[in-house]
Amino acid sequence: MDTSKPNLIERRKEWNKSAPSEYALPTEIWREVVDRRKRYTEIRDKIDKGEITHINDFITYNLNIRQFTQDVIDNHSDPVFIRHFFNALSAITILDPTCGSGAFLFAAMNILEPLYESCIMRMRSFVEDEDFINNQNKQSFCHKYNDFRETLKYIQGSNHPNQTYFIYKSIILKNLYGVDIMKEAVEIAKLRLFLKMVATVDVDYNKPNLGLEPLPDIDFNIRAGNTLVGFASLNEVIQAVKDKDNDGQIGLVFEDELDIVNAIKNKADDLARVFKSFKKAQLQENIADRKNAKDRLLEYQSDLNDILNEYLAFTYHIDKIEQKDKYKQFLLSHQPFHWFAEFYEIINDNGGFNVVIGNPPYVEYSKVRDTYTLSGFETEKCYNLYGYVIEKSYKILNVKGLVGMIIPISAFSNSSMESLQKYFRKFKLTYLSNYHQRPAVLFEGVLQRLSIFISYKENTKTGVYSTIVFRWKSETRNLLFQSLFYVKGEQDKQYNSLKIGFQIEPSIFKKYFSHNTISILTHSSTVRNNAIYYRTAGGGYWITILNSPFKTNSLSNKSTSFQEKYKAKVISAILNSNLFWWYYSINFDQFNFKDYMIFGFRFNYPTNQKIITELARLSDKIESELLQNATTYVINSKTRGSNETITYNKYYSKDTMDEIDTILAEYYGFTEEELDFIINYDIKYRMGKELENGEEEE
Repeated sequence: MDTSKPNLIERRKEWNKSAPSEYALPTEIWREVVDRRKRYTEIRDKIDKGEITHINDFITYNLNIRQFTQDVIDNHSDPVFIRHFFNALSAITILDPTCGSGAFLFAAMNILEPLYESCIMRMRSFVEDEDFINNQNKQSFCHKYNDFRETLKYIQGSNHPNQTYFIYKSIILKNLYGVDIMKEAVEIAKLRLFLKMVATVDVDYNKPNLGLEPLPDIDFNIRAGNTLVGFASLNEVIQAVKDKDNDGQIGLVFEDELDIVNAIKNKADDLARVFKSFKKAQLQENIADRKNAKDRLLEYQSDLNDILNEYLAFTYHIDKIEQKDKYKQFLLSHQPFHWFAEFYEIINDNGGFNVVIGNPPYVEYSKVRDTYTLSGFETEKCYNLYGYVIEKSYKILNVKGLVGMIIPISAFSNSSMESLQKYFRKFKLTYLSNYHQRPAVLFEGVLQRLSIFISYKENTKTGVYSTIVFRWKSETRNLLFQSLFYVKGEQDKQYNSLKIGFQIEPSIFKKYFSHNTISILTHSSTVRNNAIYYRTAGGGYWITILNSPFKTNSLSNKSTSFQEKYKAKVISAILNSNLFWWYYSINFDQFNFKDYMIFGFRFNYPTNQKIITELARLSDKIESELLQNATTYVINSKTRGSNETITYNKYYSKDTMDEIDTILAEYYGFTEEELDFIINYDIKYRMGKELENGEEEE
């Protein structure tokens, strides 16, 4: 539709109606159909012009990276590429630091498996083509693909029942790592991985052990311990040694700081050497060698952990020698896990893990503080374990690595998580997709508004790319991830991340952000005849601001007065606008509704008396409509008894809200297309069946 012609909003009225199935995906309205097809056309144009050139582009435009990679492998004619890709694939390290029963590791295996298979198939095709040419020429040539032949020979050896078994075994031993504080969960995770591998084998009663080779030992891949307690790197150990030395009690049998640091380094180097022997014995399937290597590995690891535990205990003001019982209790309660020792080869030699994934616990620190305490976290004031897991993940991540996790949307939205939001600025690039819990939830049984982030420690591209806060119905959940589309937001002036997903939004935000916050208009004392009234309780699709007190009592009822020269009715009008709903949605978690969220809205009080008068008039009009269409009902509470409450059915006042936004659009300098976007933002779910002249959808 030509946006330069007048009456754009009027011409787009039908866009909010349901679109027929021959044009639309299930439940789509015309507005969604147009947006989706416009995005697809833009992406197709970029592909045709050769503008999709980097892996980041695949994420930004939501292209299938795994399928593209597999297609490249399957069709690549250069054996050098296949060789390097297979070596890189075999070397990638993927960690879930709170792995539980291994769901994310299991998913990672399913993604890696077809890539391994494609590499092996290409190796086989290169070797077969070479053999065919040699046979045709009836000559003996030097083989160019000896490394491919060795790999294929090993795969087809008697130690592996089939190719799929080899692939799963390779992934489990080389690629997957996990840690969890629950020992039972760790055992379940290992069992699930084993069962996945064993399920590929046909039982043969004529062969020893029914045709099964001895299962690999992954005790050093999937570990039990406290992800948050322990040294992540040698530098952290050195700092603890320095602190103890400065306290005048270096400890152990060493005379000075340099001795202890060198001793730790030597023990860590010895541990790495023994671990390499263990891995080699694993791959060669020599049971005796594997057992001997494991015994030595456990011994070396125990020696190093003893030293590290002593210095860790010191950071908790516990002396191993003088407080033996307290020290033992500390080890039991805190279950230290020293990444530097447990995964020395990865942390020291590789610089950290390549990929960290997971769904860390959404648990307030206060819930575990009686069991174990934490110290030294920059994110301490977020007071939630998932924040600490993210910080630890950053510390054990390779400089070129990335972290991908599912966490509550409040992590990127609310001021209580500011320490974590600041820490996120350490990542050079973040992709952030956001999901509501109404009408349907992302995961069955998890009533949470969630965000999924992918963050790079280093990247040529920088900033935060986000999506809108998605809402969907259960029947369309399978289409949800196909609908992702990322847009870069302006993040340099605030810590919380914007949740925008339309290309028109950065322009709107820039104009909006040029104003000052309305907090500067408020009065230090209560002026009853110049105040607004609101409830600090969020949720739902609407926010109601009144010019008079609420008719029912509630602990969430609040009021704020303004300086006499600023009419409160003007403020209540803008806070009842669609623009305010857009501001609130892109900034916060759509559940909490706090004062800083309200008065952080940006609006320079107008000097034009006509605008002031008109906004005040619309404020009176919308309040009259709200009171007229309100629904009163009684809530029975065990603690407070029976209480009458009111629901203000604000969707009946949508036309008045649109009038307010029409005035604001001219005041902020929005285009007609930007106004159309604002008044129809989230319209499908805010209005529900009202769009079809029916009842509102709950």
